[in-house]
Amino acid sequence: QVQLVESGGGLVQPGGSLRLSCAASGIAFSTYLMAWYRQAPGKQRELVATVSTRGTTSYGESVKGRFTISRDSAKNTVLLQMNSLKPEDSAVYYCKAQSTWRATEYWGQGTQVTVSS
Repeated sequence: QVQLVESGGGLVQPGGSLRLSCAASGIAFSTYLMAWYRQAPGKQRELVATVSTRGTTSYGESVKGRFTISRDSAKNTVLLQMNSLKPEDSAVYYCKAQSTWRATEYWGQGTQVTVSS
């Protein structure tokens, strides 16, 4: 059974930091591109960051220079370090695993991030 379990969300003040974690099980982790998305109320789901099987990263324009995505293949985990958080970063953050060799993807259940004073 495939599971993606996100953790690390919560309430943080503007300018603060959070680190999200996504633990994957039931997949050959090293063959999956991993990504973080987010969705705020009333808005479409937005791509935040991706990390390839080789560790190549990419970021959405709104988070460049503030967020860092990384993967730990030994622990089957993908991390999202979020710094200099803004109220507009508030959303439910989702982890996605996308197979690089077949048309398959999996999503986590999401974790809430709220940036507010």
